[in-house]
Amino acid sequence: MTDPAPGLRELKKRRTRQTLSETAVRLFMEKGYDNVSVAEVAAAAEVSKPTLFRYFAAKEDLVLHQFADHEDEAARVVAGREDGEAPLGALRRHFLEGLRRRDPVTGLCDHPAVLAYQRMLYGTPQLVARLYGYQERSERALAEALGGPAVRARIAAGQIVATQRILAEENVRRIVAGESADELEAVALSTAEEGFRLLGEGVGRDYG
Repeated sequence: MTDPAPGLRELKKRRTRQTLSETAVRLFMEKGYDNVSVAEVAAAAEVSKPTLFRYFAAKEDLVLHQFADHEDEAARVVAGREDGEAPLGALRRHFLEGLRRRDPVTGLCDHPAVLAYQRMLYGTPQLVARLYGYQERSERALAEALGGPAVRARIAAGQIVATQRILAEENVRRIVAGESADELEAVALSTAEEGFRLLGEGVGRDYG
């Protein structure tokens, strides 16, 4: 069963949220995250400060909204996997496909705008700290999708999310150091295969 299409009110909210986030990210990258106030973002987006806070509870969330679609991505992959496909197999396939299509969430993307965003994100302590909340929510959603004993599912989800994060961070590190995505692709695919092999040895008995 597919989810019903969002109504006009919800679509307008989504567009406003996206506009606010894009405006904020542009200003932060132009002037520096610490040099731009929430009031400046609101003014640039032509909304009031109280209106902005109705959409985003904190300044950091304006940046991390770019991750919004990915927060429950692993859970959606597991829930939507094909009949007979193991959860870990579905996640492995999805991550490898992401590498091949240069999905920024895998770290294997050298588009200048993506690189600038990543430098700002990982170079700003407040944003890095805020990422922990994103990762925790991602783990909890994945654990629910995996099912089984609650503690075991949470441990497995934590290992999976951490592995994907480390793989992405390594790709970002090498690209920032000067390698192109095309040059790095074979290594990134091989490293991802190794990461999921290790996951299979650890959590594969239940989810492999």
